[in-house]
Amino acid sequence: MQTVWPLFVYLAAAAAVPAGMIMVSFVLGARHSDRATGEPYESGIVSTGSARLRFPIHFYLVAMFFVIFDLEAVFLFAWAVAVRELGWAGFAEALVFIGVLVAALAYLWRLGALDWGPKPFARLSHSRHKDS
Repeated sequence: MQTVWPLFVYLAAAAAVPAGMIMVSFVLGARHSDRATGEPYESGIVSTGSARLRFPIHFYLVAMFFVIFDLEAVFLFAWAVAVRELGWAGFAEALVFIGVLVAALAYLWRLGALDWGPKPFARLSHSRHKDS
């Protein structure tokens, strides 16, 4: 029990600091209820319309691709830092990793996930004949 007391002190401090901050803000905080207090604004400009807009799927695809390729870059950077210790086995594993990524990118490309422009007329007319 003697070696555990720092943990209890830490937990007590971790609970006391936010509780103290909330109490101080409650005591010292401003209290007013003007008419415009509850209205949302952005940079001093009153908002118009709804904040719930529908964005095209392309925005989300860009975000997903960014996250995926960003993680790939992190993994490859970590591999590059330790390349001497990993040797040829690490190099082979990095090649497998890059190969899987290239295969996934080729699959997405073939599937049309990277086509963000309007679809060509030939594809549209072909799909119409197929449905009828």
